[in-house]
Amino acid sequence: MTTSPGTHPLPGTHPLPGIRQVLKGGPSSTPGVNKGPFLSPVPPAKGGGGLVDVLPSVLAVLGVPGAVDLLGLGAELAGVRRIAVLLIDGLGWYQIPVAAPYAPVLAGLADTVGRPLTCGFPSTTPTSLVTLGTGVPSGVHGVLGFTLRVPGTDRVLNHIEWTDDPQPLRWQPVTTQLERARAAGVAVTVVSRPEFGGSGLTVAANRGGDYRGAAGIDEVAARMRAALVAGPGPTLVSGYHPDVDRHGHLSGVDSLPWRAAVAEVDALLTRLVDGLPPDAALLVTADHGQLDVPSGHRFDLDTDPRLIDGVRVVAGEPRVRYLHVAPGATADVVAAWSGVLGAAARVLTREEAVATGWFGPVPEEHLARIGDVVVVCNDTYAVLASRSESPAVSRLVALHGADTAVEMTVPLLVVRG
Repeated sequence: MTTSPGTHPLPGTHPLPGIRQVLKGGPSSTPGVNKGPFLSPVPPAKGGGGLVDVLPSVLAVLGVPGAVDLLGLGAELAGVRRIAVLLIDGLGWYQIPVAAPYAPVLAGLADTVGRPLTCGFPSTTPTSLVTLGTGVPSGVHGVLGFTLRVPGTDRVLNHIEWTDDPQPLRWQPVTTQLERARAAGVAVTVVSRPEFGGSGLTVAANRGGDYRGAAGIDEVAARMRAALVAGPGPTLVSGYHPDVDRHGHLSGVDSLPWRAAVAEVDALLTRLVDGLPPDAALLVTADHGQLDVPSGHRFDLDTDPRLIDGVRVVAGEPRVRYLHVAPGATADVVAAWSGVLGAAARVLTREEAVATGWFGPVPEEHLARIGDVVVVCNDTYAVLASRSESPAVSRLVALHGADTAVEMTVPLLVVRG
């Protein structure tokens, strides 16, 4: 393995107590803690510097015609013919200094060969996985949130539980980067949990690759490495590991289970980096960051008549809500939610939200998937739906989805053999 100095410092150069306070949902008034930079809004990158640019840049390195290297990987990966891209769910750029005592390999790579990217909006797993897989922003591919109302119905689609309705090729019609790579003669393999094979989300994000189920870090490492060296030609391997996100949700950032999860990531990285062939490279990234939401910062729309009045269907997730309202009720819903939430959130009409550029271009057929009213939480606030959603959502400790720096900023680590 060879490395070269990164152009961006490890986020540990920020005051560690400050970022830990943010991730753990501490009070904004804590003396001496500047939460502003971490909780300030960050727009998705345009024209380079985004998660959306990772696979197009990889394909350009591998010689796929028409692919554009907006991340400038070509110089550092000259001569590379095999590339593995590993996505660690929930490992935001600002989680790395907190993870460092339990994941020294991860921290060292971030310090030497790492840089920050921004994910798309909303900063949530289904949206980011499809953004990575297609190389286009959420408005274009149409997976615009964790849950979305199916237009013309009152049904809410949970993308994590999605199978074949709606039909994945219709719901997400954009050609994936894996399909483009395969069409150009690149050997393409996807390594992820066995239970995700053939799901609607997998088809939407990763169609075009040969699927290899892998249940734990040993299997993920073995199957990614085997696929990377299987043939003599250009090769792309896409890997996924979900446990940092899962333990953040269930127990909180920097909890004991979360620390154990990042230690496992460190072991996975060690297995992948050791013995990396000289014509190969490993890229490590993530779909979003996370932050803990304290009990005092949680609104519940299902127990407040002011928030439910005029609302027909609630979608999205606690940090970004899509409200589909009764005919003629948009202005009243905006006023009611603005009055109740105050500085805790920005409440916009669909047209205003699209105009911000959060989603990139949104074709007409995808507009109705966005709520008539869009609610984006500020600071460490969230809006629960305790009766209309699974009770498990209300029990989650760490959340994501909004546009703060902590949620939107993800790493890109580039290691070559």
